[in-house]
Amino acid sequence: MTGDSSRKSPLTWAVHLSTLLLVALWVLPTFGLLVSSFRTGDQISSSGWWRALTTQEQQVPAIRLAGEETQKDGLFVIEGRLFDNDQTVVSHWGINSREPKAFEPGQPTTLEGGQTLVVQADGAFTLSSPQSMADLRMPRVFTSAATPPEFTLNNYTNVLTGAGTGQSVGQAFLNTLTVAIPATVIPILIAAFAAYALAWMEFPGRALLVAAVVGLLVVPLQLALIPLLQLHNAIGIGKGYLGIWLAHTGFGLPLAIYLLRNYMVGLPRDIIENARVDGATDFQIFMKIILPLSFPALASFAIFQFLWTWNDLLVALVFLGTGNDQLVLTGTLVNLMGSRGGDWEILATSAFISIAVPLAVFFAMQKYLVRGLLAGSVK
Repeated sequence: MTGDSSRKSPLTWAVHLSTLLLVALWVLPTFGLLVSSFRTGDQISSSGWWRALTTQEQQVPAIRLAGEETQKDGLFVIEGRLFDNDQTVVSHWGINSREPKAFEPGQPTTLEGGQTLVVQADGAFTLSSPQSMADLRMPRVFTSAATPPEFTLNNYTNVLTGAGTGQSVGQAFLNTLTVAIPATVIPILIAAFAAYALAWMEFPGRALLVAAVVGLLVVPLQLALIPLLQLHNAIGIGKGYLGIWLAHTGFGLPLAIYLLRNYMVGLPRDIIENARVDGATDFQIFMKIILPLSFPALASFAIFQFLWTWNDLLVALVFLGTGNDQLVLTGTLVNLMGSRGGDWEILATSAFISIAVPLAVFFAMQKYLVRGLLAGSVK
């Protein structure tokens, strides 16, 4: 009997496996992005992030031989190296694109002009001929090289400072912080007062206001973008941080009021009534009782609002602008993808920088998120 009761049901196992799968689907790409942000462009283009710790074999672009001609043992000889990197190891080489792996390192071959070419594993080459090669066009060499794992911090330096890329996310990072923090704090402050009034204060039309808040939840924000921008221009605030703060506040208030009001309604009535009997005003009740008890709900909404404003692009483009001193992180990433779509190391680094702050906020406040979402579900 005890063994049967302690055995988990198939539904429980299904829930656990589904949760594990969802966690893996979320964590693995994030970890891969982190690894890719420290790899070089050649490493990223030749292999996936899961092979970052192994030696990679990649096709090296054709290299045209060059060097000073000398005479040795009656032959004209040109010697040199194919790579500046001493750690690169040649696994195969060839003299045309159709057969880039025709020869092994150290295996000589005779060219059409009678020259003899040999490429060593370390990239050193020797081109010899019985006649002078001063007036000849040097041949090209195609190689497959094995390169060891390589990691660098230059990606973050280039992205944050703009060195070598012409596009810096440092300013965009500060712009996003300037938008996200006030656009998270302001709606919470306003919504907390409104939620308390709708939950515990008696006044005419309270039910209609609650219904209006619920109705605003289903209104697409795209419908209000142009009218709201026209209003901002009419009252003189135009495009700027004040305008985008007010826009995010307006778009976030319905959900904030709805969540906080439902949470505050579930708080013990006896505590509030006893405080009123003791002579406490509504403001004192709100500040000393309601706010401390509502912290899980406040933190839950803060996470949602911060993630929304941090990852927003549409509202930022409409109410802030597209200048370099106004562009947010999401807009900068779009520009990087458009102008430097081949530099995967830059995109990976920029993308990880953009998600680092939301990840830190989420993990720091996830316990409050769970408490706030589950509050009131169990009496």
